[in-house]
Amino acid sequence: MGQMIDAGGVELWVERRGQGPDVLLISGLGDPVEAWQPQLDGLADRYRLTAFDNRGAGRTPLPEGPLTMPRMADDAAALLRTLQIPAAHVTGFSGGSFIAQELALRHPCLVRSLVLMSTTARPDPYFRAMTRFWEWMVERAPSERAMLEAFYLWIYTPRAHSDGLVDRLIDETLAFEHPQSAEAFRRQLAAFSRHDTSDRLGGITAPTLVLAGELDLATPPRLGREVAEGIPDAEFEVLRGEAHQPFQEVPEVFNARVEAFWHKVEAED
Repeated sequence: MGQMIDAGGVELWVERRGQGPDVLLISGLGDPVEAWQPQLDGLADRYRLTAFDNRGAGRTPLPEGPLTMPRMADDAAALLRTLQIPAAHVTGFSGGSFIAQELALRHPCLVRSLVLMSTTARPDPYFRAMTRFWEWMVERAPSERAMLEAFYLWIYTPRAHSDGLVDRLIDETLAFEHPQSAEAFRRQLAAFSRHDTSDRLGGITAPTLVLAGELDLATPPRLGREVAEGIPDAEFEVLRGEAHQPFQEVPEVFNARVEAFWHKVEAED
């Protein structure tokens, strides 16, 4: 069961699971902690996992004022300190990977290792055009289901659309008791669209693994490769046949890859 935690004056909904080395999971646009269920279930016998709802997602309130990557990274840092976690393996997905980059830059002592899934150092023109269209979809889609059906074209593989996974995820999202408001979606999207660490990646000192989906339309592999090339000694890997959200589509593959990386980091500590 999750709980609301005061992290440095910000109320964050947090779920913790398991025992072992600490892992912090940082979600992307609109995702609540439930998005990490395959990791919370699949890794909890070996790791102590902490996932939380970012500002304006799930059960965490949307505050007044603009959302920024540095502020959201500070939320993650405050949460780790509140939970008395000296350092964690940090895994960030999509917009959560932007937060994770800032966390590693602003609070390096808290980051034992860094996994960046579906990431970029800054939005390129395609990314900005895509997010403008997403904002238009939220405002103009005839129904929430129609919006999700369109949005998920960028997120999941053709395989997931064919085998029923996307339909199931849409049904689960529509049934979720804490849906994200259109305002929160737009404000999170605006914050992620302003992300830029392109001239600071060299300051990340944590061991880093960058993962990209071969078929990812939102953050294609070339963007992840640029991130890996900017971080000293970072590893880069393309997951063949996968799209933007492989930790949900092929959790066994994703979990095995990040766990192998964590083992390597722990062996070298």
